[in-house]
Amino acid sequence: MAKHEELPVPVYSSLEPVYGDGSQLEEAQLRFNTVKSKFQETFGHPPDVYARSPGRVNLIGEHIDYEGYSVLPMAIRQDTIIAIRKRDAGEDKLLRITNVNDKYSLCTYPAEPNQELDLKNHKWGHYFVCAYKGFYDFAKVKGVDVGAPVGLDVIVDGTVPTGSGLSSSAAFVCSATIAIMAAFGVNFPKKEIAQLTCECERHIGTQSGGMDQAISVMAKTGFAELIDFNPIRATDVQLPAGGSFVIAHCLAESQKAVTAATNYNNRVVECRLASIVLGIKLGMKPQEAISKVKTLSDVEGLCVSFASSRGSSDPVIAVKEYLKEEPYSAEDIEKITEEKLTSIFSDSQSSLDVLNAAKHFKLHQRAAHVYSEARRVHAFKDTVSSSDSDEDKLKKLGNLMNDSHHSCSVLYECSCPELEELVKVCRDNDALGARLTGAGWGGCAVALVKEAIVPQFILNLKEKFYQSRIDKGVISKNDLGLYVFASKPSSGAAVFKF
Repeated sequence: MAKHEELPVPVYSSLEPVYGDGSQLEEAQLRFNTVKSKFQETFGHPPDVYARSPGRVNLIGEHIDYEGYSVLPMAIRQDTIIAIRKRDAGEDKLLRITNVNDKYSLCTYPAEPNQELDLKNHKWGHYFVCAYKGFYDFAKVKGVDVGAPVGLDVIVDGTVPTGSGLSSSAAFVCSATIAIMAAFGVNFPKKEIAQLTCECERHIGTQSGGMDQAISVMAKTGFAELIDFNPIRATDVQLPAGGSFVIAHCLAESQKAVTAATNYNNRVVECRLASIVLGIKLGMKPQEAISKVKTLSDVEGLCVSFASSRGSSDPVIAVKEYLKEEPYSAEDIEKITEEKLTSIFSDSQSSLDVLNAAKHFKLHQRAAHVYSEARRVHAFKDTVSSSDSDEDKLKKLGNLMNDSHHSCSVLYECSCPELEELVKVCRDNDALGARLTGAGWGGCAVALVKEAIVPQFILNLKEKFYQSRIDKGVISKNDLGLYVFASKPSSGAAVFKF
C-alpha cells in the first residue's frame, strides 16, 4: 500500500470526511455557502472547485527545525478555504483575489507566472501569487502542460488567527496551491506539495523551515505527526485517549520580522557560534569547524562521543564541559575561532545585523536548549507508543511540555511576560502541561488538559486571564472564541467538488 505521504491530496464531494458531523459540520456548511454566494455576487459565476488547508499547533520541538531536528505538530480545526474558477481563454487574463472578510480589499494581478512581487508594498494577495508562481514552476519541472496562462477568480475565507504562531500564512499558501492545481485538473503526492509550498512561501521573503507546510498538507484526523526534514517525512503519532489540547493566545502579537536582529535571527547566530566552538573544543581545527559546521546537529556526534566517555549518551554533557554559562563577548569567541565573527558571517546580511545589535552571546544556554528539546521530541513520541496506561502517558506528556516551556523560557529566552502569566494560569487550573508554541515572544500557549474538564478549564482561563483584558478593551467578549479554543488533531488539506 502506498504510504500516506505518497498519496495525492484527497478530493471529496461532501464536507463530512473533513468536518465530521454536529456543530463543526454546520459551521462549515455556513462558511461554504457564504463563500459560494459571495463568489457568485462578485464574479457573476459559481466557483469550479474549493480547497482547504488547516493551521497548526506545534506540540513540542521549538526552535530546533532550523538546527536540523525533528518536530511534532498537529493540525488544528481552524483553516483557510479557497474557492476558485478558471476563466475562459477569451476573458481577461487577470488574477482577481477577494476575501469574505471586508477588511481585506480586492487584489488584482496579471495572469503572469514570471511576475516579480513588490515585497516593499506588502499586500495580502501576494500569498496567492506565491502559490501561482510556484505552481507554474513545478508544472514545468514535472513536464505537465497546463496551457497558456488564463485568468483566475478567487475568494478566500480564513479562520486561523493571524500573528498568533498558528501558521495562518502557510494555511493560505497551501490552500491556494492546491486550489490552483484543482482548477487545472492536476494533483501530486502530498510530500511533493509540502516541499513545493515551502518553496512558494519563500517568494514572500521568509526562510521557512518547512514544518508548517508539511503538517498542513500531510495531517490526518486523530494524529499528530513527527516531521523529519531533508527529505520531508511525516510519521503518525496517535495521542492517548482522554486528553485534549487547548490553545490560548496571550494577546501579545509576535513581531518576528521586526525584532529579528535581537530575537529570532540572534538565536540562529548563537546556535551557529555554539556549534563552531563545540567543534573546536572537541578536536576540530578552527578553520575546519568554521567551514563545515552550520548547525548543532553537525557536532552532535562529537558531543555524544564525549558523553560516552562519561558513561552517558547525552550531548548536553559536552555543553556543560566546554561552553561556559557566562555570556561570551565577540572577543572571547574570536580567541577560540582565530577569526573575526564578521568574516565568519560575511555572506549573510541578516547575521551581520545580529552581530551589530548583540552585546554578548549565550552559547551554553542555546545549545543546552536545542539538544534537550530534540530529545524531548523523541521522548514524547516514545511515550505515546509505550505500553503505559493512557492516564500515565498523559501525565508524562504534560511533564515533557512543562520541561520544554522551562527550557524555552530560561535557556532560549523566547518567552514574554504575557506568555509566562498565561502558562502559569493554565497549570494552576489543572492543565497536565502547558508551554509556549511557535516562535514565542508573543503568540500562543498550548495546554494538555483532560477532555472531561475542557469546558471548565476554558471558563477558568476566561475569568483569570482574559476578563481583565476584556475590561480594558484589549479584546471584545464576543471574540473570545478566536483567542482560546480546544482542538484535537484535525485533518490536512483537501479539495471539494460539489
